[in-house]
Amino acid sequence: MNNITVIGAGTMGNGIAHTFAQSGFNVSLVDISQEAIDRGLATIAKNLDRMIAKEKITEADKNATLGNITSFTDLKSGVAQADLVVEAATENVDLKLKIFGQMDEFAPADCILATNTSSISITQIAAVTKRPEKVIGMHFMNPVPIMKLVEIIRGYSTSDEVTEVIMTLSRKLKKTPTEVNDYPGFVANRILMPMINEAIETLYNGVAGVEEIDTVMKLGMAHPMGPLQLADFIGLDVCLSILNVMYDGFKNPKYAPCPLLVNMVMAGKKGVKSGEGFYDYSESRKAEKVSVSFR
Repeated sequence: MNNITVIGAGTMGNGIAHTFAQSGFNVSLVDISQEAIDRGLATIAKNLDRMIAKEKITEADKNATLGNITSFTDLKSGVAQADLVVEAATENVDLKLKIFGQMDEFAPADCILATNTSSISITQIAAVTKRPEKVIGMHFMNPVPIMKLVEIIRGYSTSDEVTEVIMTLSRKLKKTPTEVNDYPGFVANRILMPMINEAIETLYNGVAGVEEIDTVMKLGMAHPMGPLQLADFIGLDVCLSILNVMYDGFKNPKYAPCPLLVNMVMAGKKGVKSGEGFYDYSESRKAEKVSVSFR
């Protein structure tokens, strides 16, 4: 397996492309616009420059990594030679089903189709293809080049052979693959998102402020980042989407999103990506807490 296609050049997609390319794979990076691809490639170059500054790689390593990436704005061309396609589009089930239908149509018959979804059913995604045994979840953690974990999620029909291939491949990326079964939220988000949601509920109920909640979790529980800051980093819209997937999947009220989270997303306060969430990320007020309107 040598030819990897990554669908989506956003935060997760460019990180996945970076990781495969740095490990010597031929990477095809696909997005719908050249502008999106250019942003993704610029991010990869910037992250490689950081690694050079920390003396983890050389300038030659950077050039080799970038040289391993070819970009496409046409999905059919981008997957034509792929041994593995990793979809990293927005966490939207209808979009993913549409993309997987196209991937199945245009990718070689023996190509494995993977999704970086953090919560959506692999079984549901696989059902729109003619190769459900070759569909699997590869849930990378953000930032992809740094974080070691990859959740490997088996759908109902995913074969043992495909699972073993992806586990082995993940180790070649110097990652630690962990096999889990296909239930809403898998393991990482089934545990993480209720914690984040409870932190938002704690703020919503006036128990403590943003910085106080995050300080308790950082200093009391040894978390490197507080749950509200982490929610901003993930994206409040992504957190809301994952909680809705789990709520719909389990029909358990403990997964119901906090009304404050719903209102913030409706107001366009999505965290780092929008410049404001529980903290203000504008250049003049970098990562300061903001006044959150509860109702």
